[in-house]
Amino acid sequence: MNAGQLAALIAAGFFAIGVCVAVYVLFKLARLISQAGTVLTGYQDATDHLLHRAQAAVDRADEQLARTHALSESVEAVSASMTDLSEQVSAVAGSARMIANGLGAPVLRLAAASYGVKRALAVRRAGRPAGEGVRQLPGRDRVPR
Repeated sequence: MNAGQLAALIAAGFFAIGVCVAVYVLFKLARLISQAGTVLTGYQDATDHLLHRAQAAVDRADEQLARTHALSESVEAVSASMTDLSEQVSAVAGSARMIANGLGAPVLRLAAASYGVKRALAVRRAGRPAGEGVRQLPGRDRVPR
């Protein structure tokens, strides 16, 4: 064996070792890529589930907003009705106050006068003196007039 053949034999050995290492690395790389694909598939499934849950939450929030909008519209309608009712009550109260001020004093005077006349007639019919028909508060002595 000469030096050229020895060098070719050493080069072929290193080439065979290099090919074995490359095959080993490629198998490990294929396993790593397979596991990465599995992990990515798991992440994709989790992401899909998370997106479905997020969409369901958004849909529920949208429904609640629609209900809240409907409720606020009904509250606004009730508020407008209460404002109208308040205005009507104020108008009626003003009219009632005017009637009470205009008729109240004369009616009270008339009632007081009729009571006095009835009382005087009742005392006269009973034949009692004018002071005997007066009621006294309990525990008070009668003060002479």
